[in-house]
Amino acid sequence: MAGLFGEILLLPFAPVRGAGWVIEQVVREAERLYYDPAAVRAELAQLEERLTAGEIDEEEFDRVEDELLDRLEIALRRSTETDQGT
Repeated sequence: MAGLFGEILLLPFAPVRGAGWVIEQVVREAERLYYDPAAVRAELAQLEERLTAGEIDEEEFDRVEDELLDRLEIALRRSTETDQGT
């Protein structure tokens, strides 16, 4: 009975709890896309094309490449952890 009573008391906060859940889901999906190894590799390929086309210089290329490689490393680490059930 205490569970039901607690739920009734918390009912006015349901929209806030629901919004929190939605925000959590959006953040999870955004992180999944941001750290998707295929997406990072595609961005690396686009970056190289921009360098070849002269749209960016070597310094910009190196800076962005380092950021993308860091993301790829994190993505691969996450993938390994997920595969191991951690």
